[in-house]
Parts: sequence; structure tokens; C-alpha cells
Amino acid sequence: MAKKSKEGNPQTMKNVEHTLTTTEQFLETHYKELLIALGIIVLLIAGTWLGRIYLNKQNEEAQSQMYQAERYLEMDSLNLALNGDGNYLGYIDIANEYKHTRSGNLALYSAGICYLHLGQYEDAIDYLEKYRKKDKMIASLAIGAIGDAYVELGDTEKGVEKYLEAADYANNSFNSPLYLMKAGEIHELNGNYEEALKIYQRIQDEYPTSTEGTSIDKYIARVKLLVK
Repeated sequence: MAKKSKEGNPQTMKNVEHTLTTTEQFLETHYKELLIALGIIVLLIAGTWLGRIYLNKQNEEAQSQMYQAERYLEMDSLNLALNGDGNYLGYIDIANEYKHTRSGNLALYSAGICYLHLGQYEDAIDYLEKYRKKDKMIASLAIGAIGDAYVELGDTEKGVEKYLEAADYANNSFNSPLYLMKAGEIHELNGNYEEALKIYQRIQDEYPTSTEGTSIDKYIARVKLLVK
């Protein structure tokens, strides 16, 4: 059997040499462009890394400021929770100064809740609508609180719309039946008995074991009589 030649194929060697020459020519021609592109990539990576470090530090600062605001909220000192006490920032300043952090975003929600309890419903809507929906549970509470504010302002149609949105957004057995019940009760108070019945039946079908679901039968029975 003939031995295989150890020498490379001449045609293959020519192809390799041609490829190397073409690559060298490309690098020489586009040397500056490649360096600029590489520099941009390095800057982007470094910028992202530094940005994360900065935001983490900002978030920690915001959390330390929010601790006192949360204590004031628990004590029902709503104005101090909103505006601070001179030593610690309130929710309004935290939301403004740390707007790009998780804590700054949460401060928007908390400020909205404070305004809601203070009866300043338009301010409540403004802050709650600015809350970025990062947490599904809190987001559904924010939407529902906007519904509460609209109802207090006398716009029950908008209130019901927000309650249904909150129920759909939450999609759980805690918040969803709560906001469905609110929407149903508003419809019932406004004499929209068929709409109220649809919502009560939805609670019965989808959330029968919830707090609202265990007592929904009497609401359904009452509304059925009113429909007739």
C-alpha cells in the first residue's frame, strides 16, 4: 500500500495564502475603523458595568431614606411620610432624586397611597400612574387605588374600568376577586344590575374559594331579583 504524502496539497496552500493576504489587506485598510468599533464596545461594556454599580448605590441610599418614610406611614403621619422631616426625605423627594432606582419607583406608589388617604385624589392618580409596573402585586394595587381615587372623584365609570384592569392584571385569588367585587358593587349602586350580575358570576366561577367567593351567592341572588 502506498504511503500518504506528508506534503500539503499545493492548491490548498495557495488558498490559505490567498485568504491570509486578503485578511491582512482588510485589516490594514480598516485598521482605524476596527479600533474605533472595539473602543465603542469596550466603552459600552464599561458603561453598563459602572451604571449598574451607580444604580445599586443609589438604590441603597433610597432604601435608607425610605425606612423613616415607611415608619411615618405606619404611624399615619402622612404629611411627614410625603415630605420628610428635615433629616430624612419623604416619598416625593425620594421619587424625584432616585427616580431610576427600584426604591424611587416604589416611592411613587407610596406617595400615591398617601395622597389617596389624605383625600387629594388627583395627586394620588398622578403619582400612581407614574409607578412603573415592576412588581405585579404592587402594580395591581396601584391600578386598583387609581380606581378608588376616580370613584371618590365621582367618576364611577372610570373607577370600574380601573377595578377590572386591576383584577385582570393581578390574575390571582387575592386581588382579583377584591377588585371584581368593587366593580360589581359600583354597577349595582348605579343600577347596572346585569353588569353587576356578570361580575358576581365571574367571581363565583373563577374564585369560588376566595373571601369574596364564599359569600357571593347572596349578591347573585339579590341582583337576579333586581334584574327581573
